[in-house]
Amino acid sequence: MPHSLLRLARKLPLAIVLTVSLAAHALPEPATQTAIGQFMAATQGKSEATEASLEQFQALLKVEPGHPLLMSYAGAATTLKARDAWAPWKKMSYAEDGLAQIDKALVLLAPAHDQTLYQGTPVSLQTRFVAANTFLGLPDMFNRGPRGRQLLDEIQASPLFGKSPAGFQGAVLMRAGRQALQAKQGDRAKALFQQVIERQCPQAAEAQAALKEVH
Repeated sequence: MPHSLLRLARKLPLAIVLTVSLAAHALPEPATQTAIGQFMAATQGKSEATEASLEQFQALLKVEPGHPLLMSYAGAATTLKARDAWAPWKKMSYAEDGLAQIDKALVLLAPAHDQTLYQGTPVSLQTRFVAANTFLGLPDMFNRGPRGRQLLDEIQASPLFGKSPAGFQGAVLMRAGRQALQAKQGDRAKALFQQVIERQCPQAAEAQAALKEVH
């Protein structure tokens, strides 16, 4: 394959990083939620929603250029186009482009994004979660699994995590639990699912069902 994954590690020029606005701007609603809804539909296999969500996030980025959460979603949507593409070279191109955009979003995160909230959750945590989900969903050939697991650990270790809405906490803990199950780490998976229940997250019933899968 002529494409090199090394280009995914390219860093943003310092000038770009320094000029990004870190103000706590409220993201446009309902456009942002609509784009996220389209993205979630795309993750469930609805390929027609993939292009729609990408176009919507790109439009939002024109309003809020350099916003890490919007950028991470745009990158994630681009990687979904790799899933839907037929030609192998197209698949690789979309995957590389999407990952590069997510990498840029992570580089753009700054302390101010710990204070910037979207629907009650810090932008810094949400951006990392979008990245983690994308990395963990990729084939092993991309070697993004370790970074995805690291991001999940960083989110849970953040002092902001316990202050986030229960729905976000539950989503992170369930994803980490599923990852632990996949890695055959039964005790860890059980502990994570138990946390979902103890924290009374909306995913408590899902966690109860998942506990039955732990051996």
